[in-house]
Amino acid sequence: MDFKLTEEHLMIQQAARDFAQTELLPGVIERDEHSKFPAEQVKMMADLGFLGMMVDPKYGGAGLDSISYILAMEEIAKIDASAAVIMSVNNSLVCAGIEKYCNEEQKQKYLVPLAKGEVIGAFCLSEPEAGSDATSQKTTAIDMGDYYLLNGTKNWITNGGTASTYIVIAQTDVEKGHRGINAFLVEKGWEGFSIGPKEKKNGNSWFGYAFTNVFRCESSQRKPNW
Repeated sequence: MDFKLTEEHLMIQQAARDFAQTELLPGVIERDEHSKFPAEQVKMMADLGFLGMMVDPKYGGAGLDSISYILAMEEIAKIDASAAVIMSVNNSLVCAGIEKYCNEEQKQKYLVPLAKGEVIGAFCLSEPEAGSDATSQKTTAIDMGDYYLLNGTKNWITNGGTASTYIVIAQTDVEKGHRGINAFLVEKGWEGFSIGPKEKKNGNSWFGYAFTNVFRCESSQRKPNW
């Protein structure tokens, strides 16, 4: 078996390395010390296709394989861990889930701008008491027929203040345990969705969220057994 990288892999690796050295390295320590979100650098990553690397081109992605993604991530992370986490959340936790589980209408509405890097996504799992243990989380989504009523609190969310689209993990049926946990798409600005103050961590811009009777979570947005 040949484990050598292809020419395309090497090209992507070099492009990511050049970008990291040229655009991310300057000011990286200052950004982390002041918890400054690297907005300009993220826009550049979008222009390079780094925010939707494995997404099908018909949805605005680069259509690359996982090796290409890992190589690019590795080069970015060597220089700026914050930028790497921003990139990984948008690719792995947001775009990948929407592409695999959402219907076509949702993909056109949410995935296309996310894959193109026109907007940024966030993944809302962690909670104050449960951490990242999904089975212990307390956020609920009550089925009201043609929509869900979402209530709960999330913490330490990467891309928090910058994201426009959020995947929120919530319990729809407590009796089913982990099989009663589902994921919902929520947009910034929806009534009942509030963003807390920024936590001083690094350039990732971690935030906490509160969901109080957020009612626009339509039943068609449910993704079973994530």
